[in-house]
Amino acid sequence: MKGTLQLVVICCTLLAVSCAQQPSIPEQEKDPNFWRMWAQRTLNNALTLQHLNQNQAKNLIMFLGDGMGVPTVTAARILKGQLSGYPGEETVLEMDKFPFVALSKTYNTDLQVSDSAGTATAFLCGVKANSGTVGVSANAVRSQCNTTFGNEVTSILKWAKDAGKSVGIVTTTRINHATPSASYAHSVDRDWYSDNEMPPEALQAGCKDIARQLFENIPNIDVMMGGGRKYMFPKNTPDVEYPTVERHNGTRNDGRNLVQEWIDRTKNKKGYYVWNRSQLLQLNPFNVDYLLGLFEPSDLMYDLERNSASDPSLTEMVETAIKILRKNPNGFFLLVEGGRIDHGHHGSLAQLALHDAVEMDRAVGRAGLLTSIYDTMTIVTADHSHVFTFGGYTFRGNSIFGLAPEPSDVDMKPFTSIAYGNGPGYKLVEGERENISNVNFGDVHYQAQSAVPLSSETHGGEDVPVFAKGPLAHLMHGVHEQNYIPHVMAYAACIGSNKAHCMQGGSIFDDATRPVVSTLVATLAVARFLC
Repeated sequence: MKGTLQLVVICCTLLAVSCAQQPSIPEQEKDPNFWRMWAQRTLNNALTLQHLNQNQAKNLIMFLGDGMGVPTVTAARILKGQLSGYPGEETVLEMDKFPFVALSKTYNTDLQVSDSAGTATAFLCGVKANSGTVGVSANAVRSQCNTTFGNEVTSILKWAKDAGKSVGIVTTTRINHATPSASYAHSVDRDWYSDNEMPPEALQAGCKDIARQLFENIPNIDVMMGGGRKYMFPKNTPDVEYPTVERHNGTRNDGRNLVQEWIDRTKNKKGYYVWNRSQLLQLNPFNVDYLLGLFEPSDLMYDLERNSASDPSLTEMVETAIKILRKNPNGFFLLVEGGRIDHGHHGSLAQLALHDAVEMDRAVGRAGLLTSIYDTMTIVTADHSHVFTFGGYTFRGNSIFGLAPEPSDVDMKPFTSIAYGNGPGYKLVEGERENISNVNFGDVHYQAQSAVPLSSETHGGEDVPVFAKGPLAHLMHGVHEQNYIPHVMAYAACIGSNKAHCMQGGSIFDDATRPVVSTLVATLAVARFLC
C-alpha cells in the first residue's frame, strides 16, 4: 500500500510538472524570416568589426567571475531573462554584447583542475603558478615561507600604479581572498589571511600575512572594497557590526589596527573608511581620492540574501569605484570580482551562485555606462569553472531551477535540470537516489543532486570564456593560456615592460600604418549592437 501511494504521488507530481512545462514558443519565432533577419543584423554588426579599435587604452577594467564557467554563463543568461518575465534563453547578458570572445586554459603549473590562487597569479601577474600561492612564480612551494623570497612576481595593478594610473579592487569576498590578493601580495599560502593563520616559523622567517601586505606592498591603492574586516583588527576586538558575535572578532596577534593606520595615513588626503552601505552612498566621489570599504567581517553576503540596508551591491561598489578612479587624467585599472559565484557552487547552492552571476553582469553593464569603449578596455572572464551543469531536454522557458520534463528511465524518479558532478547534494534514501518529489527543490538553499558525495563541490577543468571590448580587444581571440590576459591589457594601455609600440597621440600605431577608422560608423555600429 505504501509503495502504491508513493507511485501515485510521483505520477501526480510528474503530470503537474509536464503540464506546466509545455514549450512556450514566442509567436514571432515561428516565422523563418524572424531568424533570417536576426542573422542578417548580427552579420552587419560583425562586418563593422573590420574597423578595429586601435586606440591606446587609458582605462582598464577586469571583471572576474570566480567559478563562472560556460555552463554558469548560460544558466545566468536564462535566469536574467526569467527574472524579467521572459523565457530566458534568448536573453542577452551585458558580457554577451562584447564583440570579442576567447577561451582561457586554466590549469595551474601543478594541477590539471586549478584553484583560485594559482589562476589569479596567472591572469593578474602574467605567469602561471602553483595552486595555493599568490603573487609568486612556480618556483615557490605552498606553505614553505623560505621559497617566497626571490620568486615574487608583480601584477598589472602595480604596473598601472607605476605608470601613474589610479588603481582599485572591488570584491564580494574577503579583500585578502585568493583573487584580489594576487594583485598586491606575495604569499606562498593563500590562507595566510592575517598573522593568526600563519605558522610561527613562517613569521620568524620574515613572511607577512596577506592583510598586512594589502596596506604595505603597493602604497596608496586608491580604492579597496570588499569583506575581510576581522583580519585588520587586533585579536578579540569586537566587530563594529556584530559586537556580540565572537567569530567576527578581530584576529590579529600583532596588535595592529590596520584600518586605523590607513585612516591616519589618508586623513589629509581625502581618504574615507566606510563599513556599511549608507556610508558608501553618502560619499561624494568627486571629494574622495582614497576609499577603504570593508562591509563584512569575512565575505559579503550572497546577493540573494544581501541586507540592502547594510551591505552595498556589487554594482553600487563598482559605480562608486569608477567615479573616484576616473578623475585621474592618466586613467585607471580596476579589478572587480564576483567572488561568491564560486562559493555558491561549492555548496551546490545553484540559486545563490547564479543570482550572484546575474548581479556581476549588472555591474558589467553599469561600468559600460560610466566609461567609453574608445579609451577603456574591459575584460570579463573567470579563473576556473565548476562541475555544474544543466540538461534533461527541458522545454523552452523551463525554470532554470526546475525539473526535467521526463523522469529517469532507470529509477523512474524526477530530477532537476541542474546537477553537479560531485558535492554535498549527493543523498541516498534507503539505499536509493533521493526522490525529490518530496523535497522543496525550489528553496534557495536546496543543494542540487550530485553524482559523487563530497563535503564541498569541486572546480571544473575546462576552458573558461574571455569577453573583451575596447582598445585592442581583438587581441583576445582563439584559445590562450590564462597568463596571456594581463599582457594584452598592459599592451593596450602601454604599461608594464612591453611598451616599444607605444607613442603619444592616443593610438599605438602611426598614421602611415594604422587602419582608417571612422568614429561615427563605429559609434553607430556599437549602438546597434548594444540595442
